[in-house]
Amino acid sequence: LALDKRKQISVRGLAGVENVTDLKTNFNRHLHFTLVKDRNVATKRDYYFALANTVRDYLVGRWIRTQQHYYEKDPKRVYYLSLEFYMGRTLQNTMVNLALENACDEATYQLGLDMEELQDIEEDAGLGNGGLGRLAACFLDSMASLGLAAYGYGIRYEFGIFNQKIVDGWQVEEADDWLRYGNPWEKARPEYMRPVHFYGRVEHTADGVKWVDTQVVLALPYDTPVPGYRNNIVNTMRLWSAKAPCDFNLKDFNVGGYIQAVLDRNLAENISRVLYPNDNFFEGKELRLKQEYFVVAATLQDIVRRFKASKFGSTEFVRLDLSSLPDKVAIQLNDTHPAMAIPELMRILVDVEKLTWEKAWDIVVRTCAYTNHTVLPEALERWPVDLFHNLLPRHLEIIYEINRRHLERITKLYPGDLDRLRRMSLIEEGDIKKINMAHLCIVGSHAVNGVARIHSEIIKDTVFKDFYETDPEKFQNKTNGITPRRWLVMCNPGLAEVIAERIGEDYIRDLDQLKKLLDFVDDDSFIQDVAKVKQENKMKFAAYLEEQYKMKINPNSMFDVHVKRIHEYKRQLLNCLHIITLYNRIKKEPNKSWTPRTIMIGGKAAPGYHTAKMIIKLITSIGDIVNNDPVVGDRLKVIYLENYRVTLAEKVIPASDLSEQISTAGTEASGTGNMKFMLNGALTIGTMDGANVEMAEEAGEENLFIFGMRVPDVEALDKKGYDAASYYRRIPELKQAMDQISGGFFSPSQPDLFKDLVNMLMNHDRFKVFADYEDYIQCQEKVSALYKDPKEWTKMVIHNIAGCGKFSSDRTISQYAREIWGMEPSLEKIPAPDDPR
Repeated sequence: LALDKRKQISVRGLAGVENVTDLKTNFNRHLHFTLVKDRNVATKRDYYFALANTVRDYLVGRWIRTQQHYYEKDPKRVYYLSLEFYMGRTLQNTMVNLALENACDEATYQLGLDMEELQDIEEDAGLGNGGLGRLAACFLDSMASLGLAAYGYGIRYEFGIFNQKIVDGWQVEEADDWLRYGNPWEKARPEYMRPVHFYGRVEHTADGVKWVDTQVVLALPYDTPVPGYRNNIVNTMRLWSAKAPCDFNLKDFNVGGYIQAVLDRNLAENISRVLYPNDNFFEGKELRLKQEYFVVAATLQDIVRRFKASKFGSTEFVRLDLSSLPDKVAIQLNDTHPAMAIPELMRILVDVEKLTWEKAWDIVVRTCAYTNHTVLPEALERWPVDLFHNLLPRHLEIIYEINRRHLERITKLYPGDLDRLRRMSLIEEGDIKKINMAHLCIVGSHAVNGVARIHSEIIKDTVFKDFYETDPEKFQNKTNGITPRRWLVMCNPGLAEVIAERIGEDYIRDLDQLKKLLDFVDDDSFIQDVAKVKQENKMKFAAYLEEQYKMKINPNSMFDVHVKRIHEYKRQLLNCLHIITLYNRIKKEPNKSWTPRTIMIGGKAAPGYHTAKMIIKLITSIGDIVNNDPVVGDRLKVIYLENYRVTLAEKVIPASDLSEQISTAGTEASGTGNMKFMLNGALTIGTMDGANVEMAEEAGEENLFIFGMRVPDVEALDKKGYDAASYYRRIPELKQAMDQISGGFFSPSQPDLFKDLVNMLMNHDRFKVFADYEDYIQCQEKVSALYKDPKEWTKMVIHNIAGCGKFSSDRTISQYAREIWGMEPSLEKIPAPDDPR
């Protein structure tokens, strides 16, 4: 078995003898210096750190050389600003991108260690909630692989997304202390510490505007290397940590208050303490606004410093003229969270660099671009003016001036259209005056993009219609993508290898080459190989589940998987209704030959989102009944996948047969999990929403299980009025399922446990679960029928894999580079540190 696991896989790099010898030497050296005097027995964790540090050594030379290369060539640089970077683990990804995986496997094996066991010691860097944060991580991989001089800037949260425990069927959160044992991949850079100001007041003086009497927090940067795929380029992700200055609270020496003053340092340092755990939901808390300004203020100081310092590698020459900033700097705002970059850059240019407003504004707009990630109204950031007035008084003045000039322009374009002025203002009037951050981003950017074609059309037709009519040239589409390094080569080496045997390895950098697989769609040996890899992945995941959940599952059953954040719009409840319907059908006709299914649902609910937490409890309660019914046996199992995160996704996605992408049409901006399942040989059951639309276009609609209302149908139903009760009365199986939920069939000890969910579904379901129920059930019947014909199923899988080329983040990033940032991607390799330059 050990030999089988270690069989040479070409996509994992060659295990050359020199390589292996070097790795063993370096490993032993690191291990020696890890073991302090008083301890001479190494733990698994010691071995992990030794391996991580050994691999890191291969990065640092390339990292230094890449940064030197940028300094000398002085290319345009792109700064990707995001409050979230959902990175997961780093070790294996680094080995893949440096072609070290086989050599490390061989070296650890020769040292009597199991590399997989060591990899399992690494904590996930869970600095994100879901799609938005994971997209940023995929983008970093692609930007490095395409040779772009790119920097990811964010916050080094001490606590990332909470760990989820399921206790008695309920979600319980615990803090994610991911830095407890240290992080071998980061390097603190105290020499680049930056001050960030809060509170204070504004003075308008003869020499210009001064923001005075502020409280200062220091931003301490930690750099993490981001290696490109086998091109010797290593970019930087710089995350800021908050530090109190030494004189914090001591300058106003309140006699005897010294101890308290030192304790109060925590208040400043709380800024980078914890990630807000909301996905697609805005919570207007002061600490969150502090986080947003903190990352922006520190990052912009860094950007301006780097811009001034680098000119063709000359140390004497310093750029003083900021007017060329947009030629050398692109700033991409990942949603509105870093929107403060717009007024902050204005403050630097006008107050500090003394440019005129007009010149400064031109620079800001040409530098910044904004990506919109959602149309859900509850997710749009609207900050109370009073909060701003207190925390960032100068920025409030700047936003008012931006708005004054913006509305002046709209008035000229649409004289007398007061309603349009109200709709387009950056300031929303009402009980509480609020700043609409999306409007600020649109006005302050030269490009605004959605993240899938349908989403980009929806924002132009609805939420930002007025802005599109005024500036149609600003609006673009950039359909999301995923990195095939992590999401195929790393997590599914068996499939990556089977593909490479047919079409070579180049597809890993150029995913469009997957369409060559269409030549093999009728090739029996290829069909067999693809099916075999899937079966192996399922066996491996089944063993993992048995170890984790002590639950035997049937590896020949269809693995029907629904993993993503728990949210009403993602309609985990529709899946629940299908499970109950299937259960009732099996109970009614136990002797029929049912296609066996193992239905796995996983994902975290925001801690304050009551409905989402009740959905988890419903799923686990259904599982308790279904899994313990002897009549059903192993024809239907329901498993809640606890603590869904990047590392669990890497295990479950390669083992999945069916991918559930069932949001109400018009609500999921893009989705990226959908693409990961498609690339890993699962078939999709889904609505015409987000990127599903383009997936159906690329693979052929006949190769996906598409069901349900389209966007026009949803709009028509809204006009007419959605009446849930009419579906309940008309569809007997739906009525039966709902009656079971409301009657306590799944919660016998608390019959009214799910009354809130039932009430929501019957009386105020914004996402129209019942309207798609019938079509979903029928579509699931087609899925079950096809699964009974493994060969036809696998042919459909091959069509899907062959259609994945578009969904590489390399394609996405190439489009951002050419169409927004004004940069040209390149597949050139730079010399390795040991090569002559």
